[in-house]
Amino acid sequence: MSLAQDIAKDLVQAMKAREEPRLSTLRMLKAELQKLQADKGKSAEITDDDVHAVIKRLIKQRKDAAEQYKSGGANDRAESELAEIKILEPYLPKQLEDSELDKIIAESAAEINASSPKDMGKLMKTVMKKTAGQADGSRVKDKVNAFLNK
Repeated sequence: MSLAQDIAKDLVQAMKAREEPRLSTLRMLKAELQKLQADKGKSAEITDDDVHAVIKRLIKQRKDAAEQYKSGGANDRAESELAEIKILEPYLPKQLEDSELDKIIAESAAEINASSPKDMGKLMKTVMKKTAGQADGSRVKDKVNAFLNK
């Protein structure tokens, strides 16, 4: 079963259980997936990678909105955005642990002989290919930056 089908099934379950926050979040996700389908064309297949990209974008939007709400003093709205993130995150692949990510960075740096901050771009490109969806880009950037500045 594809991820899009899992989301549709979970949407129906949320409707039956009358779980309002989960229901509204999944409806929003389904609407985004329908937009993607329309952009690709009816006959095009939406892959799990496409779904992951949409979910990551939505999570990033929610994080940004939560920060804006917190800085504006609207903590209840910020909590609502963070709750939506918690509903969306289980649909993403399992994230790498810090130790696993550090190991990948070290191995990649050895492969391409990256040793200084000027090698940041090459190392980021290599690490992002290896972590494909298993680590957030900003997290990888922070780790690579720390590694190169040792």
